[in-house]
Amino acid sequence: MTTIETTATILEKRKLTDVTTLFVIAAPLVARNAAPGQFVILRVSETGERVPISITDFDHAAGTVTIVVQVAGRTSGLVCALEEGDEILDFAGPLGHPVDLPVEGHVVLIGGGFGVGAIFPLARELHERGVRVTAILGARTRELVILRDLLEAVCDSVEVCTDDGSLGHHGLVTGRLDELVASGAGYSCCFAVGPMPMMRAVAETARRWNLPATVSLDPVMIDGTGMCGGCRVTIDGVTRFACIDGPFFDAQAIDFDEVANRKAMYAVDERTSCELAATRVAG
Repeated sequence: MTTIETTATILEKRKLTDVTTLFVIAAPLVARNAAPGQFVILRVSETGERVPISITDFDHAAGTVTIVVQVAGRTSGLVCALEEGDEILDFAGPLGHPVDLPVEGHVVLIGGGFGVGAIFPLARELHERGVRVTAILGARTRELVILRDLLEAVCDSVEVCTDDGSLGHHGLVTGRLDELVASGAGYSCCFAVGPMPMMRAVAETARRWNLPATVSLDPVMIDGTGMCGGCRVTIDGVTRFACIDGPFFDAQAIDFDEVANRKAMYAVDERTSCELAATRVAG
């Protein structure tokens, strides 16, 4: 059931990095029906765009929803500028299908950058089911590693990878995944959320090891309702929409070339929007 909160108040704001912020939001109607793998749509002003944000946490009893927002454009910048006590104009959800999680085995969850926020509810649900969980977190440098403490509380093992080697494994998450699988980790399946190139690389790595993999196509979503067609993708030769049919899909069934092209379609418009916003602020 999807609802639109008439008031969604920010209860807590916490800077995770220079560009990434965690918000705990009072949204009881959304929280009541939230499940791992879903997302919300929010809007901060009457003239603003609607943006989809993965749910990082939810508390049915407390009526709260937690999201992690990374500044990537004008609207995400406006969201991160909000403060505790501010109200979000529109806060709709939960949207998308809950992710299909196993009830046994050893699951490896891979989060890249802001995607770490989206794997936490999966890890918590798996932990509550008694499933063994390993999380692999990736970031460019140690200052950009987020939510490690939360994941350590619900995972059997947490591996950190940084591009510059400043923390944990020196290299990409796929390199560490290769090492762990080769060492006999015994993973039964994999879930990944993060930048599209990372998820594509995870899909290729998982294929080499015959490891079932599921990834989230949330990076290509726009309005989150299927009406805009911006997240139209091909899954096993069939047209699907990341927002209403996903956001999680079998990684081996995805046409990643098509997804990459779709992701790049609005790059110029996004850059122009940011430049115009900066000009207005400067003026």
